[in-house]
Amino acid sequence: MSEPRLQGLIPEKLRVRSARIMLESLAVQTDIGFHDFEVGAPQRLLVDVEIWLDDIVAPPDEDPARAWNYDFLRSEVQEIAASRRFNLQETLAHAVFERLAAFRGVRALRVRTSKPDIYADARGVGVEIASFDGLWPDC
Repeated sequence: MSEPRLQGLIPEKLRVRSARIMLESLAVQTDIGFHDFEVGAPQRLLVDVEIWLDDIVAPPDEDPARAWNYDFLRSEVQEIAASRRFNLQETLAHAVFERLAAFRGVRALRVRTSKPDIYADARGVGVEIASFDGLWPDC
């Protein structure tokens, strides 16, 4: 027996207006950097992905087939990071961005990369690219 659904009790001002999935601080090993000591010496890179979705409604009946597959998202990022040597974080971030932007259902996208092991006095140094201006998309 399914649970009863309450409808009409949520005020309009509190209705869901956006939905996103996130992959936070995925650690990948990648051959990245343009300094001589970096070439051929894979480094740890942290990758964050935020995907704002076209469909803001939860999948009916909690059907996993209608939800984003986190394993797939993770493996796509890992595959790109391992695919070749990168001189710049910007290049890797754009490669991840272009792959994910091509997926159906993406309304807006942000990709952030960071090298966490460069400076002892900083959590990391990195880049961020997004499909929108400002801090958040107008979804």
